[in-house]
Amino acid sequence: MNDDKFIFCLEAVADVESEEVTETYTNLQQLAWEQNIGSIYQTCDTIEGMVDSLNALLYNDHDFRNYEIIYLVMQGEKNTICLNGHYYSIEEVAEIFEGRMKGKIIHFANAKVLDLTPEEAQYFLDVTCAKAISGYGAEFGKITSSSLDKAFFSLFEDEDDVIEIVEELHRKHYALCKLLDLRLYY
Repeated sequence: MNDDKFIFCLEAVADVESEEVTETYTNLQQLAWEQNIGSIYQTCDTIEGMVDSLNALLYNDHDFRNYEIIYLVMQGEKNTICLNGHYYSIEEVAEIFEGRMKGKIIHFANAKVLDLTPEEAQYFLDVTCAKAISGYGAEFGKITSSSLDKAFFSLFEDEDDVIEIVEELHRKHYALCKLLDLRLYY
């Protein structure tokens, strides 16, 4: 990932007014410092906040085309996200992104399970126009995906083909990919 490609991270938190520094924020700062991978980090605590953050990125950031990865750190149950106690299906998330993610990779941290059927994955990709959606099939436990996410993002520095990147990630971090059940839908 060269200097003109970025990560946009949207993390669900209990209260956006809180100034708590999250593990996600710390990891993105490390990526910037150690590997020169830029990112924008925002939090949301409601679906409206999520939509507002995405709209600000889409309509106010002239470098939006350079955001290759949309990184979502949100809890939820299988194929849902949870914001402020309300659950939204992966289909509802796709409709929020409708047509606006052309060429992007939507990556979910393992705070929620991503276990899509081929039809659900195709619907998400068709509605959002994303290049791929990725995440983890393993339940969130004591192990977060943050270190594997960092490795995933760093591989974009030298490679653009998401399939090659996932294969390389499996070669370098097989045990962790297997444990967290890394998944890619494209």
